[in-house]
Amino acid sequence: MNARKQLLLKQHRKRKRLVLLVALFVLLASAWLAWWLPLLLGVLLWVGHEAWFSDHLFYAPASDYDYQIDADQRHALSLDAGALRLPEGCLLQAGDTLLLKVRLNASWLGRFLDPAVHIQGDVSDQQAFERGVAGVRYLNLTGQQAALNEGRLTLSGKYCRLDRDVELLVCRHPDYLDGPLMVIAPHADDAELAAFGAYAQAQESWIVTLTAGEIETAHYQQMGLDPVEAARLKGQLRAWDSISVPLWAGVPQARCVQLGYFCLQLPAMQAEPEKAIGSREADLLDTRLFRRFNSLAVSSDANGTPSWRNLVQDLCELIEQVRPATIVLPEPVLDPHPDHICARDAVVEALTHTHWQPGAVLHYANHLHDNDRWPMGNAGSGVALPPHFDVQRSMRPWVLEVSSQTQWHKAMSLGMMHDLQPRPPLKRRLRRLLQHYLAARHWPAFGENEFFRKAVRRHELFWVGAKADKREQE
Repeated sequence: MNARKQLLLKQHRKRKRLVLLVALFVLLASAWLAWWLPLLLGVLLWVGHEAWFSDHLFYAPASDYDYQIDADQRHALSLDAGALRLPEGCLLQAGDTLLLKVRLNASWLGRFLDPAVHIQGDVSDQQAFERGVAGVRYLNLTGQQAALNEGRLTLSGKYCRLDRDVELLVCRHPDYLDGPLMVIAPHADDAELAAFGAYAQAQESWIVTLTAGEIETAHYQQMGLDPVEAARLKGQLRAWDSISVPLWAGVPQARCVQLGYFCLQLPAMQAEPEKAIGSREADLLDTRLFRRFNSLAVSSDANGTPSWRNLVQDLCELIEQVRPATIVLPEPVLDPHPDHICARDAVVEALTHTHWQPGAVLHYANHLHDNDRWPMGNAGSGVALPPHFDVQRSMRPWVLEVSSQTQWHKAMSLGMMHDLQPRPPLKRRLRRLLQHYLAARHWPAFGENEFFRKAVRRHELFWVGAKADKREQE
């Protein structure tokens, strides 16, 4: 965490201690009225916390999102009774990434129920934000270009108010899906969460999964397996997932590769590139158990050594063989997962050794530093931009529309992933029940894991990396 987040976390803990002291005083004082009153008040306080105050935000909801968007066009506009009209001569094209910079202010109800902006255009959409929001946010209007061109798009706030003055940002992109697309997934399911729509639509897709994801095996130990057996079984199941599930989108097994390195060990491998780093839980120092479903061979299959040097060499070989026009990989600033950061670093290092260079590099974020509910709102809705507070860093978004049918296929692909199948813990299920009835939150019917809500959306959001060094490509 940076200094700002550390300060906010310190303030949050200070406020929480103060609230707990006040609550304790009230509970003790209530005992003078009736012996059962502290128990009742304690339950009510817990219910209120779970329903309305259990979100994890490492920033103040009243903060402005602070982006420097590398846009091709900017239009200062005004909402006229909620209608958004373009200036004379402005014509948006199909495929444009369209973002609307707005200032939102939550109503008093918006401190207990999720504030949202209802978008009525070619399709109806509703994009949700933090409770108590009071600042600049970025709506995603991608796919609404016809309604905007014709002056038919309207916005209205639900538990929040929109300022009249807004700014439309337009980013125009080439077709990143025209040519071989290589998706780098640190774990099985990362490719599906971030880019199922992209790899399902691309001319030719390849999925390269770096780790077996063999840790955190309580679900398998409950079946009677010891920890090592459970880790090996889970790793093999997730290796199978990484090879087989993309077939649902038309990507054959021959274009899926599981490299079988070990979960959460990439940082240790990067720190000592020549050293073999074994699994934390599977008692393995060999990647080949988790590579057995591959149909494509790489040279490190000869020894199975789990080292950074082998990982980078594997990626070099695959890039040279596939010659991808576009590589999709994790975004290292927004996504804090250590394996995701190292996955990106390994690809960047591999590209310094390859003759072939991709024409484009796209980044995704499946996890956030700041907000564990992003994308906020319901499954099927649009994806507003995530929290970001570094205006010094220029960013260029690309948004892919995902049709309703593809969303259903994406949901089914996630349902096939073994790691997303176990039921959430009882505490989380109770929290959802309370939030459903007291905070009007809804979860999709096709899965209980939080990623079914987060990932099955009408948009997939990527960030365009610095253009690859254009060497002569043979």
